[in-house]
Amino acid sequence: MLKDIVSNQKLQKEQLLTLEYIERTKAPFAKKWLDSNLIKVVLGPRRAGKSVFSLVLLKDRSFMYFNFDDEVLSSAGGIATDELMKELHAAYGQIKTVLFDEIQNLPNWELFVNRLHREGYNLVLTGSNAHLLSKELATHLTGRHMPIEILPFDFNEFLRAKKFQINEEYSALPQQRGELLNLMENYLVNGGFPEVAVNNVDPKDYLEVLFDALVFKDVVKRHRVKFSTQVANLGGHLINNFANLYTIRKILEILNLKSASTIEKYIKYLEEAYLIFSLLRYSPKSIQRIKSPRKVYAVDNGFITAKAIQHSPDKGKLMENLVFTELVKRGVKPNRELFYYKTRNDREVDFVVKNGVEVTELIQVCYESISSDVEQRETKALVEASGELKVKKLTVLTWDEKREVEKDGMTIHFKPLWEWLLEGTQT
Repeated sequence: MLKDIVSNQKLQKEQLLTLEYIERTKAPFAKKWLDSNLIKVVLGPRRAGKSVFSLVLLKDRSFMYFNFDDEVLSSAGGIATDELMKELHAAYGQIKTVLFDEIQNLPNWELFVNRLHREGYNLVLTGSNAHLLSKELATHLTGRHMPIEILPFDFNEFLRAKKFQINEEYSALPQQRGELLNLMENYLVNGGFPEVAVNNVDPKDYLEVLFDALVFKDVVKRHRVKFSTQVANLGGHLINNFANLYTIRKILEILNLKSASTIEKYIKYLEEAYLIFSLLRYSPKSIQRIKSPRKVYAVDNGFITAKAIQHSPDKGKLMENLVFTELVKRGVKPNRELFYYKTRNDREVDFVVKNGVEVTELIQVCYESISSDVEQRETKALVEASGELKVKKLTVLTWDEKREVEKDGMTIHFKPLWEWLLEGTQT
């Protein structure tokens, strides 16, 4: 049976490598590490393009391939790793580079991977569970792995998928600017999952099914959750309250649940499956960070639209969610380098960006046309926060407005969201 699986997957691998591919922003970073003796670990949600990214990364060299997410395996009741390596070498010959897809499905995978690493194999792993990064990798592969996070398309990748070429003078050309804003609207509402961006499938139907499948597969099934409806309800509730503050106590009341520890556990599972992120309040005092309400964000705007109970989600909040995910794609770590902030006068700043111990930038997000009232509110919060946190770089991201405002001796930069997104992604 294993021989047949290896053979079939070899054919699938070859077929996948013939397909058209959207160049990913993280590719140059990943290529730098390809020949190192570190284990390359490609992480991210299912259907975000990890497998294709990894296959294309290795396409110019000979490599073996095995996908642990194969449904035939789940019915076979386990796999003998020695037998697997025998069949892989029987199919591919004397090759020492291996791509293992969805490695988290192999029990005690880290022991197997460590053994192959000691034997001199060049390993690329993919996994759909952030827990791989946070626990198993840190414990078992300390100093021997390089994590590479692949999330749904950033805006540059999305434009490549739509075959939209940006002219150097694009901002001065009304037609192209209009086309760009149209694509921006599409991206804002439907998100960047490759299947949606490339194949033009119905985003709502596809993403609603995908979200529910991920909750079942990567949360309920993986963690053997007894009350699956509770997890599904919690996931739906958090997605519908994106870019809002939440507390465990409030969730208990709304969902009529009894155990705070169970809710905490379920939220952790949803985060591990890359469905949501929780963001802490910034404060020098750790007790205030921990005790304050958290903000919740979705991994992709398409999930929000697909799971929305209201007819059309708030575009200002969709922009805020998009800015959060873009910062994550740029490598800014939530709750280490990225927070929200409340001033002493309880004015909220959407994002605080840190570099080491220094706060480097404050960002507000605002969709609506900047009326004097809105401008007053947003700039007041920024100026107050800049005084309290000693930050000079103040940014307001707008839909399509660019200017500078001087206030209380501070310069505030108003920048269109599309321009900010096109500035490129850090690696």
